[in-house]
Amino acid sequence: MKTAVLGCGAIGGLFLGYLQNEDVEVTGVVRAYQKTAFDQEGLVIEGIAGPQKIKVNTVERLSQKIDLAIFSCKTNDLEELAENNRAYLSEAVIVSTQNGVYADRILKQYFASEKIITGIVMFGATFYPPNLVVHNFPGELVVGNMFGAPIDALSAPIDILRKAFRVSVSPNIKGAKYLKIFVNLNNCIPALLGKSMQETYIDTSLAQLAISLNREAYAVMQKAGIVLEDLPGYPKARLESMVQMPVNEAAAILGKTMAGLSKEPLYGSVLQSIQRGKKSEIDYINGEIVRIAQENGLSAPLNEKIIELVHDVEDAGRFFDKKELLATLEGAI
Repeated sequence: MKTAVLGCGAIGGLFLGYLQNEDVEVTGVVRAYQKTAFDQEGLVIEGIAGPQKIKVNTVERLSQKIDLAIFSCKTNDLEELAENNRAYLSEAVIVSTQNGVYADRILKQYFASEKIITGIVMFGATFYPPNLVVHNFPGELVVGNMFGAPIDALSAPIDILRKAFRVSVSPNIKGAKYLKIFVNLNNCIPALLGKSMQETYIDTSLAQLAISLNREAYAVMQKAGIVLEDLPGYPKARLESMVQMPVNEAAAILGKTMAGLSKEPLYGSVLQSIQRGKKSEIDYINGEIVRIAQENGLSAPLNEKIIELVHDVEDAGRFFDKKELLATLEGAI
């Protein structure tokens, strides 16, 4: 199958490199600023699998028909990539990998819903432009279809995905997607401080802030009647336990978990976007909690304030210090 990876940052870079290593006919759709580095130096992957330099084929825009298209850009860039390349994707099976639940809705505007594979990324990576990706920790790719269509007929493209990562099929991909939001909710605090996940959550007060975010989000989803679904390595019972135990105990667990995720500094997706001078996906993560709250006559003041502050950092290019951040959020906690 002719395969394309649209967006070759952290997650897309891993797909591109690992599929190339398995002799899949794969092309990466990259930004102009990346093209020269990929052509001259190749794709560099470091981290848990050891250092690799992989010769890959990249283009700025597709020029041939594709059978399998893996969209691994941020949600903000989906429409641009879909629009620019749709002429060559009319017969393709489409894979989403974005955080939040909105990406599939965007892709449905361009492609048949029954040909969309909803993907949930449970592994972690960090992108260092233009062509270096650090694979921080392993994990599965969880797949399904957000629109209720069976994916039995899509076994061939799923087999291609299995060449790069372990793949499992979720019986309730929508519920699993909503549970994944809780994994990503914690990206915002390191992004506000300009620090790694490990450096941020070793601090008890910041870990407690993250627990407060999760508690508010969990209450909103429960009241909205959203049914969560287990993820590999992250059962919903873990979240339920964490939001019910004393805050200091939950914060200690969070700090220990984050410290053990990766030997290398782990920068969440929100901060990685800000560091590259781009708008982050905060509106599709914490913003999803606020949207659910508003649709159900509820409130989520802490998540709403966090979104406002992240946009402030995006616009001003200045990070908060810890004391300033906690003081700013005091009324929302």
